[in-house]
Amino acid sequence: MLTDKALVIAAQLNLDLVKIAPNANPPVCRIVDYGKYCFEQSKREREAKKKQKVVEIKEIRLSMGIDTGDLLTKAKNANKFLKAGNKVKVVVRFRGREMAHMKMGEVLLKRFAGECLEFGSQEGGFKTEGRSMLMFLVAKR
Repeated sequence: MLTDKALVIAAQLNLDLVKIAPNANPPVCRIVDYGKYCFEQSKREREAKKKQKVVEIKEIRLSMGIDTGDLLTKAKNANKFLKAGNKVKVVVRFRGREMAHMKMGEVLLKRFAGECLEFGSQEGGFKTEGRSMLMFLVAKR
């Protein structure tokens, strides 16, 4: 339909001619009440926003001298975070002479990841930033 003809029909019905898909060939238009159309559009966007889940990053800090019981407690907390659908950032801090034993930090992180295998998996490898080594755990789908 020609644009002029569509505008005349819209004027007769006291409605507006709205371009729905302006990039299409030919452009797609609709005769609607523009105020109502905008309201429904914003309502759809609000509903979509309600349904989306924002993934938080929870951080768990470990030290080289951590005992088995403490490690299991922290792993239990990490599993709780992973169940909720969040990412977990596990950080091992090195102090003083511990910097010479970075491999032990990797072993500790691997052990921690093994405790969390039921609910999550490791994303990427280990990263070293200054005096700390970190890894990320992601919830299983």
